[in-house]
Amino acid sequence: MSASALPPASDDPRKDTLIEYPSIFPIKVMGASYDGFVHAMVQVAQQFDPGFDAATVELRPSKGGKYLGVTLSVTATSREQLDNLYRALSSHPMVKIVL
Repeated sequence: MSASALPPASDDPRKDTLIEYPSIFPIKVMGASYDGFVHAMVQVAQQFDPGFDAATVELRPSKGGKYLGVTLSVTATSREQLDNLYRALSSHPMVKIVL
């Protein structure tokens, strides 16, 4: 097959992502274990996924209890949505790390 027979790279959806949309996508957030941390993370998730169900939030405290890991399972609809959500979570003053 000649190079001219291949579709342009911009037409290949695999170029940007391997995620199939829409799909449930877990995002792990870690921060200090303060009152209001989980609520704040749920509010951010709801900005990007209006159907986000707070009942699905998973919590994992650190061994010493100083930090709290929060798993937010959002309905991912696009790469742009996920990128914007990651940026919002990463820049939140209560957040230490987002995975």
